[in-house]
Amino acid sequence: MAKLPAGTLIKVPEVTLGFWVIKVLATTLGETGGDAVTMSMNLGYAIGSFIFIGIFAAVAVAQIFAKAFHPFLYWVTIVATTTLGTTMADFADRSLGIGYFGGSSILFAGLIASLALWRWSEGSISVYTVATPRVEMFYWVAILFSQTLGTALGDWMADTNGLGYEGGAVVFAAGLAVVAVAYFYTKISRTLLFWAAFILTRPLGATLGDLLDKPHDHGGLEISRFVASGILAAVIVALILILPQRAGVHPGTREQKA
Repeated sequence: MAKLPAGTLIKVPEVTLGFWVIKVLATTLGETGGDAVTMSMNLGYAIGSFIFIGIFAAVAVAQIFAKAFHPFLYWVTIVATTTLGTTMADFADRSLGIGYFGGSSILFAGLIASLALWRWSEGSISVYTVATPRVEMFYWVAILFSQTLGTALGDWMADTNGLGYEGGAVVFAAGLAVVAVAYFYTKISRTLLFWAAFILTRPLGATLGDLLDKPHDHGGLEISRFVASGILAAVIVALILILPQRAGVHPGTREQKA
């Protein structure tokens, strides 16, 4: 297992409570923003995906080759993965007719494969090793898979299982609570718990986003997708400015297993 020198600056923020709050809001924005382009603007899932592929590619390249940690650039890249994940999942599930189960299965396999390749290549999938362009490429590929998978899981739970958006949000919030308990009271790998939480925040955000903008007869609050997206974006910007956004620093002793 490779270790970085003590004090090495990594390109992701410290994983704190503030990190998770912003992450949930970013995934919710990804749902409302993606739907605003594909549905409200009537561009469709394919065209919407092409638009967001271009945006993601541009910000990911800027993030990967940046010489230092930039909070706004990092979170813009996260939002780009959530909007692209929304449109790609909807395109696969609905336009291609793969369905929620089929789409979720394919995306889960892709996520596991990307993490396995990352670990095989670098010796660890810990976020505390994201300090080089090579590792960061693995990081963003895994994140894109997790965000797309989360959209499919959120839609599957809310629509297919009849829980509705509120019920789906409760289920995924409960899953996050279980991960939090495991973090504080067990010795389960912190790396594995991080990725479990990271994956679960996406379907939570997807169901919350759908709850905000879907029509009343579909169980939503029918808030304009553009209004909801604007409010979420403003809150995220405020939190980035208010909450500490320090780059994680590898201390040389923190767990990097798995």
